Amino acid sequence: MSDTLYIDGRWQAAKSGKTREIRCPADNSVVGVVAEASAEDTEAAIAAARRAFDAGDWSGTPAAERGDLLLRVADQIDARRDDFVRAETLDTGKRPYESDIDMTDIANCFRYFGKLAAQDAGRVVDTGSPDADSRIVYEPVGVCGLITPWNYPLLQAAWKVAPALAAGNTFVLKPAELTPHTSILLLEVLDGLGLPAGVANLVLGAGADAGAPLSSHPDVDLVSFTGGLVTGRVIAREAAATVKKVALELGGKNPNVVFADACATDELLAAAVDNALNAAFLHSGQVCSAGARLIIEESAHDRFVDELVRRAEQIRLGLPYSEGTETGPLISEAHRDKVHAYVEQARADGAVIRTGGAFATGDQGSGKLDDGWFYLPTVIDRADRSMACVHDEAFGPTVTVETFTTEDEAVTLANDTVYGLAGAVWSSDAARARRIAGRIRAGTVWVNDFGPYLPQAEWGGYGQSGFGRELGPSGLAEYREAKHVYENLRPGVTGWFEDRKGQQQ
Repeated sequence: MSDTLYIDGRWQAAKSGKTREIRCPADNSVVGVVAEASAEDTEAAIAAARRAFDAGDWSGTPAAERGDLLLRVADQIDARRDDFVRAETLDTGKRPYESDIDMTDIANCFRYFGKLAAQDAGRVVDTGSPDADSRIVYEPVGVCGLITPWNYPLLQAAWKVAPALAAGNTFVLKPAELTPHTSILLLEVLDGLGLPAGVANLVLGAGADAGAPLSSHPDVDLVSFTGGLVTGRVIAREAAATVKKVALELGGKNPNVVFADACATDELLAAAVDNALNAAFLHSGQVCSAGARLIIEESAHDRFVDELVRRAEQIRLGLPYSEGTETGPLISEAHRDKVHAYVEQARADGAVIRTGGAFATGDQGSGKLDDGWFYLPTVIDRADRSMACVHDEAFGPTVTVETFTTEDEAVTLANDTVYGLAGAVWSSDAARARRIAGRIRAGTVWVNDFGPYLPQAEWGGYGQSGFGRELGPSGLAEYREAKHVYENLRPGVTGWFEDRKGQQQ
């Protein structure tokens, strides 16, 4: 029996005794066995978080001290970097190089919110009178349910845990059931730093069982979810019954708009193609902000796409610790099958599969791939707005290619999606690039780049990419309530209602 649930300051097994094997998607090897929580375990964790919040030990801790703890979390992640990198790599199948970059970003996230925690104590409101004092103060929301995805397990957890703790909340973290190990390590760190019992809680298991109470339970004051649109709709519906705060980041179908003048020289072409390659195929496309829609000016189409196909065919798939590996597997066999069905539908709809479109097997030069869930980088050319591949999120190593001839057409195509998480525009004309960036309806727009984010800059989407923001000052504000405190410094009789004392009624 595996004691990997952390509830009320104690490591424990699931009440049912159930466990789950965690397998590396690169070779299907078992990398751990963890407790499989049920709704009963999650309800116990919620109760612990509720008691801890109501006791006020953490929310009553000075904000600067809360921030100091987050800074120590960052130091511990740095000190135990090898442990975190190995856990993230084995759970996801990504290269240790990529996991190491993630750990730097995660430590930076904790440091950012650690420093931000005590910077905004509220504000004074001018009442227009010396006889009153009016202030806006910020208080923690309360008990937070934090539900995170499998593609960037600890990074997404950090984006939620750090501001939740900085604001003085308690929380129950439910990571994706396929990738729990770095969340376990994070709770070990918090436990070792002496966080009061019940402030931080961890439940592991499937969303339908372990995760469901976090959106419906009346003792949860906020639920923050990163994941798929279908699940996000369920969470929003369940949360509505108790009118709790909700923050949703639900992915995207992100346009990468490339004008011909961004490819006018060999040097410019190389930069634009290289970034389009990264946008589509980093982490085998399992990125919510992936540039899965290449929207290229018609006059540059042939040269650009030919080069993109050539480069895509050179990508080396392999096991995470194999020398030469450039990208890894999809997270599971079921997900690989889903991606393949998406490609086959594109083929049936009339798109041209220029490269890829099949499982990757055999020896690719970086190890045997037959036991893992690998898919070839896939370029889907001559797609158009009538096709499902242009609108549906594959969340795999695929990129569709559409063309335009005018600025207005480029913007129309870029915005022709229910999502609005991110996008990019490439042009050597700075005025045009900024003009197009201003017209793209997305929470993040890159100009002549694709993918950078900063912990001090807000992240979130328009439309069905969700609502609420992570990172930046707004990311902290999600976990706080604003309260107006008005104090009359010279209380007295208002005279609004006449005092008829002594008069016969």
